[in-house]
Amino acid sequence: MTTSSGEAEVVDRPDENRLVVEADGEVAELIYKREGNHLVLVHTGVPDALAGRGIGGRLVKAAVEKAASEGLVVEAWCPFARMWLRTHPEVAP
Repeated sequence: MTTSSGEAEVVDRPDENRLVVEADGEVAELIYKREGNHLVLVHTGVPDALAGRGIGGRLVKAAVEKAASEGLVVEAWCPFARMWLRTHPEVAP
């Protein structure tokens, strides 16, 4: 599915503990897990074919929004997610 801006939509797959973006036959993902009242961001993976489109950041932002809507605290174990949150303080929890 795509958004009105033509970007592939971030989809939560809670049964798989991951957020995904599917585009051009590739899948980017952010794997998460819940630990108590924390949403732990474990790994963000974006295939080379999708690199440079801001998809990793969109996945992290979606995870922050998910945590906020569920009353959870974000804990970023993933180096990419930690870096992205540091450089986007307007999104960081």
